[in-house]
Amino acid sequence: MSFWENFWDIFWWFFIVYAFFAFLYALFIVISDVFRDKDLNGWWKAVWIVFLAFVPFLTLLVYMVARGKGMAQRSVERAKRDQAEADSYIRSVATASPTEEIAKAKALLDAGTITPDEFQRIKDSVTS
Repeated sequence: MSFWENFWDIFWWFFIVYAFFAFLYALFIVISDVFRDKDLNGWWKAVWIVFLAFVPFLTLLVYMVARGKGMAQRSVERAKRDQAEADSYIRSVATASPTEEIAKAKALLDAGTITPDEFQRIKDSVTS
C-alpha cells in the first residue's frame, strides 16, 4: 500500500463520518421543528415522523424544501424569545436599585463593618 492510497482512504473515512453527523444533526433539527410547529396538527406530525423513520434522507430534503421558511422563522422567534428571557434575568440579578444599595450600606454601618465616611462615599457613588 502506498501513502496516497492510505491518504484517500483516510480522507474518504472522514468525509463519511462528517456526512453521517451532518445527517444526524439535520434529522434532529427537523424532528424538533416538527414538534415545535403549532400550525401542524397531530396527524401531520405523525405522518412526518413515520416518513422520517422509513425514508429519512428523502423526507429530510422534502421537509427542508417545503417547510424551510417556516423553520427559519420559528428558529428566529425562539432565539429572540430566549435572548429576551436571558436579558431579563441578567437585569434582575445583576443590578440593584440605588435604594437597595443604600440600605445594604446602612446595615453595614449599623453593624460596625464600615465607617460613617465609607457609608457617605457609598451613598454619594450610588446617587450620582
